[in-house]
Amino acid sequence: MKKLISIISLALTIICANAGKIVTDSINSKVLKTWVKYNVYLPDSYARGEKQYPVLYLLHGLKGTYETWKEYGLSLVADLKMRNKEVREMVIIMPNAGGMPVDKIRNGYFDVEGWKYETFFFNEFLPEVEKKYRIIGDKGHRAVSGLSMGGSGTITYGMHHPEQFCACYDMSGWVGLSDSRYGGIFRTDCPMPERSHFKTDIEYATHKSVWDNRPVPYLEQASKEKLASLKTVRWYIDVGDDDFLLEPNVDLYLAMRKFKIPCELRVQDGVHNREYWYKALYTMLPFVDRSMEK
Repeated sequence: MKKLISIISLALTIICANAGKIVTDSINSKVLKTWVKYNVYLPDSYARGEKQYPVLYLLHGLKGTYETWKEYGLSLVADLKMRNKEVREMVIIMPNAGGMPVDKIRNGYFDVEGWKYETFFFNEFLPEVEKKYRIIGDKGHRAVSGLSMGGSGTITYGMHHPEQFCACYDMSGWVGLSDSRYGGIFRTDCPMPERSHFKTDIEYATHKSVWDNRPVPYLEQASKEKLASLKTVRWYIDVGDDDFLLEPNVDLYLAMRKFKIPCELRVQDGVHNREYWYKALYTMLPFVDRSMEK
């Protein structure tokens, strides 16, 4: 028994000795006129040298915060994949873009009146964190992923700024809204949300911003030059077979095929919950690694 305990203790010591860490930081945004917190996963070797690292931006969903991915086991999966050399070491940035209650707190990754988050992200946030942390900071070594609202942010950021990212991994993306004409099914061709359906202007603005940034209409209106630029990004859509956002994600995949933009789709067993997104991390990190330049 003592020998077994010793072996377990040794194994735990080795694991802990090869673990990254998550630190919390913040940025004072002039665009948003507030401080924005974010978490940063730093790989095991970060504190022992001057090496620069690739970067992954990991976006939370509606009602979530910068703490979401920490709570969903990001460190556990990243440590395992990096320790086993299944993926390279990288810095992972988890910005805050909302919280609870959603009718009183601004949520979302898009520009709306009083909350120019996309402007903040590309003009303030990305440049500052890539200067503050040892990040390579080019398209070939930068990726973005996210769940639900963060999935829609992932797709939109990749489409609006394809020169910035080598890979975009959408988990259960909120890429359509509920359409009462079809029994509340989430669709890409849903009507614009009505203000009367929401408690406050803030809550309405969040949903309206998702509608304004639906990726399928964006593709339909894109120029040949824009479509060509989207082919320089690797795309991945991951959604559960019982997820209420299944249909708009499949529609997005079909639109990508229509315009001959290479995109992978995986419809796996699961619903719209943390268990599904935890499992998705095991697929997402290797995909990001494969997409980055060596």
